Amino acid sequence: MTKTSATKSSLHQAPFTDGKAAEAHYEDTVPADAYKLSPGAGPAGPGSLKTPGNTNDKLKDMAPFRADGDGMGLTTNLGVKMAHNQNTLKAGSRGPSLLEDFHFHEKLSHFDSERIPERVVHARGTGAHGYFQVYESLAEYTKADFLQDPKARTPVFIRISTVQGFRGSPDTVRDIRGFAVKLYTREGNFDLVGNDTPVFFIQDAIKFPDFVHAVKPEPHNEVPQGQSAHDSFWDYVSLQPETLHNVMWHMSDRGIPRSLRMIEGFGIHTYRLVNAEGKSCFVRFHWKPIYGTSSLIWDEAQVLTGRDPDFHRRDLWQAIEEGDYPEFELGLQIIPEEDEHKFDFDILDATKLIPEALVPVKIVGKMVLNRNPDNFFAETEQVAFCPANIVPGIDFSDDPLLQGRVFSYVDTQRHRLGGPNFNELPINRPLSPVRNQQRDGRYRLQIDVTANYEPNSISGNWPREVPEAKKNGGFATYPQKSEGKKVRERSPSFADYFSQPRLFWLSQTKPEQRHIVDAFSFELGKVGRPYIRERIVELLTHVDHDLAKAVAANLGIALSAEQLSRKLPKPVNGLEKDPALSLYAQGKQVVKSRRVALLVADGVSGKSVEDVCKALKSEGVHPQILAPHMGVVVSEEGKEIMVDGAIDGTPSVLVDAVIFPDGEQSLKMLEKNGAAKYCLRQAYKHLKPLGLVGEAKRMLKAAGLSEDSQDAGLVLESDAQKLMKPFIEAMKQHRIWAREDKAKDVAA
Repeated sequence: MTKTSATKSSLHQAPFTDGKAAEAHYEDTVPADAYKLSPGAGPAGPGSLKTPGNTNDKLKDMAPFRADGDGMGLTTNLGVKMAHNQNTLKAGSRGPSLLEDFHFHEKLSHFDSERIPERVVHARGTGAHGYFQVYESLAEYTKADFLQDPKARTPVFIRISTVQGFRGSPDTVRDIRGFAVKLYTREGNFDLVGNDTPVFFIQDAIKFPDFVHAVKPEPHNEVPQGQSAHDSFWDYVSLQPETLHNVMWHMSDRGIPRSLRMIEGFGIHTYRLVNAEGKSCFVRFHWKPIYGTSSLIWDEAQVLTGRDPDFHRRDLWQAIEEGDYPEFELGLQIIPEEDEHKFDFDILDATKLIPEALVPVKIVGKMVLNRNPDNFFAETEQVAFCPANIVPGIDFSDDPLLQGRVFSYVDTQRHRLGGPNFNELPINRPLSPVRNQQRDGRYRLQIDVTANYEPNSISGNWPREVPEAKKNGGFATYPQKSEGKKVRERSPSFADYFSQPRLFWLSQTKPEQRHIVDAFSFELGKVGRPYIRERIVELLTHVDHDLAKAVAANLGIALSAEQLSRKLPKPVNGLEKDPALSLYAQGKQVVKSRRVALLVADGVSGKSVEDVCKALKSEGVHPQILAPHMGVVVSEEGKEIMVDGAIDGTPSVLVDAVIFPDGEQSLKMLEKNGAAKYCLRQAYKHLKPLGLVGEAKRMLKAAGLSEDSQDAGLVLESDAQKLMKPFIEAMKQHRIWAREDKAKDVAA
């Protein structure tokens, strides 16, 4: 049959008569094993995978766009080989440059244009590749293909970012972290775009520009950078009490995470899951880190801002390169449709969380990040996330913030990435085939040969609609009943602003509560207008009287009897506390992948160093040998020990704990070394576990620490083997909170 006769005969036929036909057509276009791991290793090059199995079809999809310059001669952008790249073309060696120097023009004009507009928010970010694998089929809840087969691995790319700062701002500022995951499913890309807090600052998307303008640096001088400690942010908060819940999270230890591998991710919004029978339920998405949740302490975060402003992105990169692959389990809070209104808050309100004590998180799968990007700009900067990117089996709710973000994100990407074809960039391309009538525009990469309209008879009426089916069918919006008058109003069910902030406050451990008080006090101490500070404290009196009193005392604000007798909000659905809201209420930390500094000098006990390193490595902890100089040190046994870093260039804020091995000559040198003494004193001040082997206890006096400094995290033993068990137990506490009051008096 000729193409013409085929197209004419099919013009007015229904594209598919039933779901089975749709499924059969889909299976013809996407190989059934497209999402199984390939047996070979990843491509060679910086950041590539060293071990077999860590590759997938997304990497193959990007391979044609990856350019390896090894052994290649220099060319222009059009492939013309160039013999000279050191000087412009001139009329004589001291003469004028010539207009005909096409290589110079191309090189400089490309350089002048190699920056794109940075993101208005989330400009400072880092990314990684990996895969997602569901533990068991979720067909009961959703027909989404990537949540069906436990044997299939769905490629992912994740980008984690701060919110407020520009691209050059530091990593460890107090801020919310964006947590955006792109899953390259067989049915198209699904973007789960969230944060490391389960709630947002505002309820309706129309307020998003106001919030962002307020949290950004002051407009008259663009200060401060990467911080919310200024008048405009707190002015907005004081006048918009719906922000208070997320502000509580922001002021908690969650605002200064230890590592991007140790944060939770939340989808924030209430979505829908729809199964093959068309039954819907509500869902909130969670990412739970396998490495646990932990934070920096405030002074440590401030020191890191100067010592290593790239601390978080470096930590993520190093972990992947060293095989400590970050892992996050996907959890679902599932709410049947009939239970939508059983809570005393509205589940469509993005400033409210659904307590895990009321609706447990069902763990359904795991995401593993096992490959660093090859090119930061091409991947991490050009990746385009959007909450509108959903797949069959997942749908939106009527959350007014979510529905606004669906528009805003894609509009932003068109502006940032130069037009409507940003999804054709390699990092954004779906693995499933793209066939539609959209054409042309800037940076169009796909060459289409079919008709660009429908219905048509030229191309057999292809591409055409795929009907909804139980499996592999087209996306169809859930037929939710909706009726009402057109109004610009907020639902009365969104009006409670204080119950959930109180639940969050009461769920924190005592150290975490102290840190929240300190954070409010620090931030508001940077606010110049007294009436703004007073309005914030007034809001806090609606949350908890002790919290308000502590912050008010630090700010020199007197609270009235009426404020201190104010009736506090009732528990959330009868719930007083929820341990899931605390970083530390749920037990010990994971020590695997953490770093411990061993401070040594010539004459150190080689056996002491060997015993410490062996014990640390058995727990998956990375020892780092630090000495007064680079190169090697010679042990008292006469053996050379390779040095990983100089003490003065590797401060204690870059590691999780510090150990001083034994060795008389080594200790004599370290007692006189200012950087070594500072390292010990600073680690003590930052509540880190400290191990002193044998005569190394002398370092306490040398560092200006008193004899009563000893606590559960300061471990002194006669030999290294005895030291390591209690030392590892101290590391599992993350920080020695009982030391906090004493450490405040220690000079940094």
